[in-house]
Parts: sequence; structure tokens; C-alpha cells
Amino acid sequence: MRVERFFRWTKPLLMACAICFGTASSSFAAHDQLTIGIAQFPSSFNPYIDAETIKDYVLAFVTRKVTAFDKDWKNSCLLCAELPTVKNGLAKLEDRANGQKGMAVTIKLRPGLKWGDGENVTANDIAFTARVARDPKSGFYLPKARAHAEKVDVVDDLTAVIHLDSIQTNYNEWAELLPVHIDGPVYEEVAASGGYNKQTVYNRAPLTPGLYDGPYLIKEYQSGAQVVLEPNPYWSGTKPFFKRIILKFIQNTAALQANLLSGDVDMVAGEGVGLTIDQALELRKQHPNDYVYLFVPSLAYEHIELAHDNPLLADLKVRQALVYAADRKTLTEKLFQGLQPVANAFVPPMSANYSKDVPSYSYDPAKAKALLTEAGFTPGPDGICRNQKGERLSFEFTTTAGNRLRELQQQVLQSNWKAACIEVTIKNEPARTMFGETLKKRSFPGMVMYASTFGVTESPRRNYATSGIPSEANSYGGSNYSGISIPRLDELIDQSESELDPEKQIGLWAEMQKIYATALPHVPLFFRAEPHILPKWLKGYVTTGHSDLSPLWAEEWRAE
Repeated sequence: MRVERFFRWTKPLLMACAICFGTASSSFAAHDQLTIGIAQFPSSFNPYIDAETIKDYVLAFVTRKVTAFDKDWKNSCLLCAELPTVKNGLAKLEDRANGQKGMAVTIKLRPGLKWGDGENVTANDIAFTARVARDPKSGFYLPKARAHAEKVDVVDDLTAVIHLDSIQTNYNEWAELLPVHIDGPVYEEVAASGGYNKQTVYNRAPLTPGLYDGPYLIKEYQSGAQVVLEPNPYWSGTKPFFKRIILKFIQNTAALQANLLSGDVDMVAGEGVGLTIDQALELRKQHPNDYVYLFVPSLAYEHIELAHDNPLLADLKVRQALVYAADRKTLTEKLFQGLQPVANAFVPPMSANYSKDVPSYSYDPAKAKALLTEAGFTPGPDGICRNQKGERLSFEFTTTAGNRLRELQQQVLQSNWKAACIEVTIKNEPARTMFGETLKKRSFPGMVMYASTFGVTESPRRNYATSGIPSEANSYGGSNYSGISIPRLDELIDQSESELDPEKQIGLWAEMQKIYATALPHVPLFFRAEPHILPKWLKGYVTTGHSDLSPLWAEEWRAE
């Protein structure tokens, strides 16, 4: 609050000085540069290595997906000329040699697409991306339908027919392409033994223009500091307005807010990589007319991963006690003014696949204590429960360091759980370490709190299927960090990925949510509303609320 008061008094002075010296932030004419504050920094730039929202945010400026869901949640072409569907004949069922049904999906690229080095984007890039996705040693975290592409026929430079080994619900959802002329030679060197996830040019030389096919290129990269973007001279779409976009990393969200008020950044990114919602609400209260404030309900699911390898957390009664002892409703009402609803499973109410028919867990500390008694725990002299072996009911609790709201959530939950004789010790890490090592390698011994962001129709495979457990065997692909392995859930995920009937899909998803809420592999917290804080002069900005993020349309952003 001291920082806010300081900048509230000094802001007019700063603005006056800016006018006197003609600084870029003071004049409309200088709005050809946009500086965006971000509170996380990506650990890598390969679109398919490591699941990080902040990486998706940065890449959305410099790459384009073949297809993406727009602000109205409709699937649409970005790189393709026409969205393949069964109805228009670009997707067809076909018989396979084993007697099973597969699909043939025709992707037609828009003419004139080029990589940042001037090389054409071609159907060979489609074939290469599918090949790497099919390789279990590549470390892809989100293979989507590409992992089922057993063959790709390159018809011509702009046309590829992808033959899927099964019927796939997401047959017309195709993300970024990998440049075969850049990463192809690297992959060939390591294909037999693995290691593409480490040797990819995206990691070794992220400034290579040919890695990117979007409206901007990464021109400067200072690890842990900033990413500088400039227009791609070979971009064939709408010409970007801004001559330079700077993504400035400020890990501490309180400092990020101060940088916004001082004018050091023009806006704060949404999508969960900027200010926390409580800070945005307070900022709107104190500076209602200085910025445009957007609070967008999203598919982001805040939860706590649990280390199921820990015998104490493997006990369902302990997991149930953790949820009953957490006053999640009060937490969301006090911190978020009711904008972020409490979750019981992983699908938010806005989704077409949402089900109300799942077990719910109200705040009930007495029930939590009773469950712990049933599990063989009794309070010790310090108030913390122990079992007959003398093991303390104590867990390490990690989240992204510097995120003030998450740290406050930790303190609230820590207090709730202590009242139920459960001890948690806080050990936070920078986002790059937490996502790049701790979660990826499943090296956490207790709990990790963060949010998963889902696509509109995305399968829950990478988060909840046995095949999504990261390991050395799959080069640490997948995001099932807790190690969830429930055979019936695996079956339902398989079925949902091949069911084309929307009504049957709803039934499959309802059972998945019920299993999840019954087994409680995680501590569910709430569904996020993402705050976006924009300068009033920024126009053309759209929000989506799902994993196809706003910068995917950054070429439409402009100053007015």
C-alpha cells in the first residue's frame, strides 16, 4: 500500500516530467511501441516442450496455430485456408488395415505463408510436426491429434492429408507447426536416442527468425528479464501496428503494479501471467479512470497438485480432510469479490461439458478431523496430527514465488489446515524452476499450487490420464504431475477423444468429473477470472477465456 500511495502522489509529477522531456510514454505519436508487464518468464520456446501459460503467451505473438478457437469459442483457421470438417469433406472416416476406423484429414495452407527467414511454410512442415509428435521420445507435452497421425501424404506444397489411426474428436484442432528446414536436421540427429526436447533450436538459438511464422519475431531475449518483439518482414497477414513490443518480466506482482502506475509498462498481461485479481480490483478502485479493466471468466482451473507417491497423501481420507478443512468459499469471496467460483472438479460452469452431478465439499473442519481419526491420526502435543508410526501430518507446500495473491492463498490455507491438525511448510520457487523442473520431474514431496488452462474442447489426457504422467521414458512430456492412474478414467478419456456425438460427449465428461471429484487426486480450489489491464489508447484487443490466448490476434492491436 505504501508503494501505491507513493505512485498516486508522484504520478502527476512523472507525467509532467515526461511531457517536458518528450519521453515515449507521454506522447501519442510514440505509441508505436507497447511495453507489457509479465510476472512469469518462459523456460523455453518450443511450442510443445514444457506446459507453461507464459510460454504460450509469448509464442502467440510470433507463431500462429493452424486452427484456433476465437473469442466466440468457435474453431477457425489461422494458417489453413478452410477448416476441415466431415461435412465439407475435408475430413473423412476411412478403413485401416487392422479393420478399425481411422480418419483422413486434409489440411490446406493459406498461400503466401512464410517463416521469419523468408522460407515458405509448406505441407512438409505439417508432416514433420506430425512425425515428431508421434515419437514418444520427443518430449511433446500436448500432442493432440498429431500423436495419432500414422501417415501424412504431402499432396503439394500447400496440401497434406493426415491419416489418423483412430477417430479423433479433435481431428480439426491443429496447433503450431515446427519448421522442418530449421529443426528437421536437429531431430534427425537425435531421433534414435532421444533428446530433441533439449537440442531443439528453440532452446539453443531462440532468436533464429526461421523458427517463427507469426506477425512478430523475437529480436532480443534476456533470460529472466525481457523479450523484445519486432514485426516479421515476411508476414503475409494484417501488417502489425507496433514497431516493437517489449515483454518485461517483473516477478513480484506488487512491483509489477508499481511499474504500471509509474508508466514503465503500458499494460499488464492477462491470461494469468500478470497481476492477480485482487490487485486488479484494488487498482480499479483507486484508479477507475486511468485504464481499461477487463475481468474475463476463463477455463483456468486453480488447484493443488498432490504427490501421490507420498504415502500420507495416497490415503483418500487424508485428501478428503484437506478439502473439508479448507474454507474455499470464504477465501474466494474475500479475495476475489465472488468473481472466481469454488471448484469441485476440473470443468468450469461455462463449458458445454460441465456437470453439476459431482460430489461437493463444503467447509467442515469437524468432518476433516473425524476423517483423520479414521485414517489413524491423532493430535500431538504441538497440535499437529501423528499416526501410530509417529509420522507427522506435515507437507511441503509450493507455489510461484513473488505471486502475492498465491502467497496469501497459501497463508489462508495453512491456517485452515493447522486448525485441523495438518501442518504445511511453505517453500516457494520461481515459476521457471517450479514448472521447468519441480513439476516436470515430479520432484515435489507434498503440494504444488498453480492453474491449468484448458482448450475449449481439449481432452484431459495430459493432466489426468496415466499416459500423461511425465517420466524419463516419455522425455517428461505430459502434465499429470500427481501421478494419477485410474483405469476407468483412462477408458473414459479414450472414449471421449473418439466420440463425435456431442450428446454422448456430455455423458462421458460427466462421468469423468464425478470420478475426479470422488477420488480427489488434487485439492480443487476455484475457476479463475483473468484480469486484463490496458491503456485506454489500445484498440483491437480481444480476450478469449481459453488456451488460445489474446496475442494470437496481436496484429489487430493498434493505438488510437
